[in-house]
Amino acid sequence: MLTKYTEYLIHQQWMSYALELAKAAGNAGEIPVGAVIIDPAGKLLAQGENRKERDKDPTAHAEILALKTAAITLKNWHLNECTLYVTLEPCPMCAGAILQARLGLLVYGVDDTKTGAIRTVINIPDSAASNHRLQIIGGILESACRQQLQAWFATRRRRVNYGQR
Repeated sequence: MLTKYTEYLIHQQWMSYALELAKAAGNAGEIPVGAVIIDPAGKLLAQGENRKERDKDPTAHAEILALKTAAITLKNWHLNECTLYVTLEPCPMCAGAILQARLGLLVYGVDDTKTGAIRTVINIPDSAASNHRLQIIGGILESACRQQLQAWFATRRRRVNYGQR
């Protein structure tokens, strides 16, 4: 049995990995969000980074891509013993997919004050529409996740203001 401190260190480790994926997404022109899914043994099962622009796909969020890969790898869409780490609180679409996958634990970095559907704007997991009780931990590496997003959006605004893309 792991201590709370050991669990926290593990959460930080996987969120750091998700932050690396988010950075790669940001460098590719995507909103920098990264996600990883680990299996019950604590091994990397799947990963994803935002790819909406590159794939021309409105569903290509980091969480969705990771969920799809995890289900294919496990040959089972039930991910009830898996943990998803994502740098930004999931949106309504991703929250719905997480619940449909029966995910065991969601760990996210920073609240999304515009579209957060886990706790911030709406609370889909605890709503009457939810068919699954999701365990949730928020705020892991929150400052690093927030800073990464804010820096990316600040750079994007500067480019738009100077007529660049």
